[in-house]
Order: sequence, then C-alpha cells, then structure tokens
Amino acid sequence: MKIATIIARGLLGLVFVVFGSNQFLHFIPMPMPAGQAGAFIGAMFVTHYLYVVAAVQVAGGLLLFTRYVPLALTLLGPVIVNILSFHIFMAPSGLPLASIVAALALFLLWRHREHFAGLIKPVSRTEKAAANLATATQGSAVAH
Repeated sequence: MKIATIIARGLLGLVFVVFGSNQFLHFIPMPMPAGQAGAFIGAMFVTHYLYVVAAVQVAGGLLLFTRYVPLALTLLGPVIVNILSFHIFMAPSGLPLASIVAALALFLLWRHREHFAGLIKPVSRTEKAAANLATATQGSAVAH
C-alpha cells in the first residue's frame, strides 16, 4: 500500500505541476472550449483568477512531493471539486481525467485520514461548554 501511495502522490503532483505551470508557460496548446465552458474559462482569464488557481495547483502539486501531503490535499481539494464540477456540467470530454484526479486525491485523503480526523469529530457538550468558558474568560481579561 505504501508503493501505491507514493505512485498516487507522484501522479497527482505531476498532473497539478504540469497543468498549473502550463497556465503560465503555455507549453501545451489548450484550445478555448466552446459555449458556456469557453465563457467560463474566458471570464477566469480576463479577471486573472485563472493565475490564482494555477498558482494553487503548482503549490499543491509541489507539496505532494514533500512531507506536507495533508496541506497539499487541503489546497487541492477545492480545486479538484471545481475541476470535477466544470467537467460534469460544462465540458464532459475532460471528465475521465478529472475522475482519475479525484480518485487519486480521495485515495491519498484516505491514506492520510488521521490528519483530517479532527474535522469530522463531533464536539461533545462538555468540550463545547469548556471552549465557550475559555473564550468568555479571555474576552473579560482583555476588557480589564
């Protein structure tokens, strides 16, 4: 399973570094899609939002090659959701690659689930009361 994790990290990192870098360097010709997909990409390009997404892709892709895989997955998660949504609703021709990317990310998320466990752990009433008390105590200490 460790080898599969290394392969998934490498493939996912490579995809995001290559396609994110392509937005800056234009080494892979990418024709503008037709219809609503083209309008969407065009709007992202005109507002320079595409460069922000590309920078996050490159950063997340590079982080997959380091020990900061949970941070990489946190950065790439919203990008992957948007890529999947784009291909489901506007450009289904790219859905196979988008599905592979999502599957690789989900596999890595599962392999690093211990780092994300706190996000889905319910807070008990005792913990919530203690947190509220601590916040109230800090607030009154600052006021005095």
